[in-house]
Amino acid sequence: MAEEVVLLDFWPSMFGVRVRIVLAEKGIEYEYREEDLRNKSSLLLQMNPVHKKIPVLIHNGKPVCESSIIVQYIDEVWHDKAPLLPSDPYQRAQARFWVDFIDKKGEEQEAAKKEFIEVLKVLEEQLKDKPFFGGETFGYVDVCLIGFYCWFYVYETFGNFNIEAECPEIIAWAKRCMQKESVSKTLPDGKKVFQELMR
Repeated sequence: MAEEVVLLDFWPSMFGVRVRIVLAEKGIEYEYREEDLRNKSSLLLQMNPVHKKIPVLIHNGKPVCESSIIVQYIDEVWHDKAPLLPSDPYQRAQARFWVDFIDKKGEEQEAAKKEFIEVLKVLEEQLKDKPFFGGETFGYVDVCLIGFYCWFYVYETFGNFNIEAECPEIIAWAKRCMQKESVSKTLPDGKKVFQELMR
């Protein structure tokens, strides 16, 4: 039986971007269904009745919600293709810790520009001299953080600051990620995201 994979998403979503990147990294074919968040589909409400949010991955009729959980699910189900999480349990736990940090701080980042920069500086410290968060290869933390990159233009425009001036290593990391076809073909343009918000 063929795998049935459907993604309920909204193109500017930094969280949806995570899922689209990992599906591309693993070469998984799927049906993309764009959601109108002002008028949510009955399918979205049925598949995510608790939070009623995108993204939702529907795999053979079963929904998986919350982007970081979806990324882990895809990594486990299609584990033979380009694994994202390390095989070592300790390293895997560390990757999950940093994604949890990203998500919790991401939710709070609108509250203060200063804290947002501090969050990026903490992540820069974690990155150190490595090309990616897991080392030499693009992995779980990278997938879960890169979606924020398409919103940097929005943050900079509204917050009147320059992220590259404050956190050059994060921007250099983002540019390395953008060299991956799965990322560059998936990530929406920051100016387009800004225009969508201003509609």
